[in-house]
Amino acid sequence: MKTEAKLFLFLVVFFLIVTPVYAFMTWRAGALEPIGTTALTLTLLFSAMIWGLLFLTGRSTGPRPEDRAEGEIIEGAGTLGFFPPTSITPFWSTVAVMVIMLGPVFGWWLTILGIGLGIWVVCGWAYEFYVGDYKH
Repeated sequence: MKTEAKLFLFLVVFFLIVTPVYAFMTWRAGALEPIGTTALTLTLLFSAMIWGLLFLTGRSTGPRPEDRAEGEIIEGAGTLGFFPPTSITPFWSTVAVMVIMLGPVFGWWLTILGIGLGIWVVCGWAYEFYVGDYKH
């Protein structure tokens, strides 16, 4: 995880430098350009969030075999984790978010409908392994 964390740390430092420079340059040009400044700020925050996750995970789990120079291929053998089978739930979660986002455009009633659909999707995701073919 060290390599991945270093890559995102580079992005954090880069956007930490670029974002204020961009905001200052657009402000000096006459009008602060809010969309670009917001996009750069959000990119900085998202990069920092991913860097923090990778840093904390790498610190708590220790070095992986691929992070060490003397690591062997056989050290990475074994169970890699639990991977759920195919599911339709991500599709319905996307539909719920889409309906919620279309609410301000076409009417707030659509947002309420999307929130109801979202509650149904979250319940389906939570109980995905308790019903149907994959219950245990």
